Amino acid sequence: MVNENRQTVLDLLESIESGDPRPATAIHPERYIQHNLAVADGLAGFGALLAQLPKGSARVDTRRVFVDGDYVFAHTAYDFFGPKIGFDVFRFDQGKIVEHWDNLQQTPAVPNPSGRTMIDGPTIATDFGATEANKALVRAFVEEVLVGGQMEKLETYLDGEGYRQHNPQIGDGLTGLSAALEAMARAGVTMTYDRLHFVLGEGDFVLTASEGSFGGKAVAFYDLFRIEGGRLVEHWDTIEPIPERSQWKNENGKF
Repeated sequence: MVNENRQTVLDLLESIESGDPRPATAIHPERYIQHNLAVADGLAGFGALLAQLPKGSARVDTRRVFVDGDYVFAHTAYDFFGPKIGFDVFRFDQGKIVEHWDNLQQTPAVPNPSGRTMIDGPTIATDFGATEANKALVRAFVEEVLVGGQMEKLETYLDGEGYRQHNPQIGDGLTGLSAALEAMARAGVTMTYDRLHFVLGEGDFVLTASEGSFGGKAVAFYDLFRIEGGRLVEHWDTIEPIPERSQWKNENGKF
């Protein structure tokens, strides 16, 4: 079932580009819960979103797909209503998709200071026996450093100057991260992580979803980490504003 769920998600995402209606039959017609606040709830909301796309206009390039129990999470380069990088999380129950979360960010025009994009890098999970240990490591990092603000512990978790960074504004290593944080401070831009909502992982890849604020606006942070030897060695992310409640098209919340 694990491999079937992985392929189901790949087929569903690809259908956004191909227009093939068959993969959407994997969505439970009565139980599908939608957490993208710009999309109406249920299967009807998913269909209405696809109906808005001009025929043949969408492009989908899914680079990574991982499985954690009943959850499948994917990392995709999209081009519909403009280029975006997105994380999608799907929950399965008895072979049907019953819930969906995502986080999208506009694709930058140029690579980051270290020449990396938001989507490049390793794509295949390894070290499957370390999944739970890696999830615990990342959970501790987010809760202690990002939420708890214990920045002095960065060196405990990150692989120093070997840390590869895919955030569009930040360069590699502790040096690149420090430079970016200093630039934000000079510009008066604040970034806070207030709450970690979930941690999913397969092998050496672990995804977290958190809420907080960036530049004074409520946002969702999705962070994907790759782990080697008990250290965080690579990072991808997306940051998406959370709209005002009056703009929500469903009542399920972002998380």
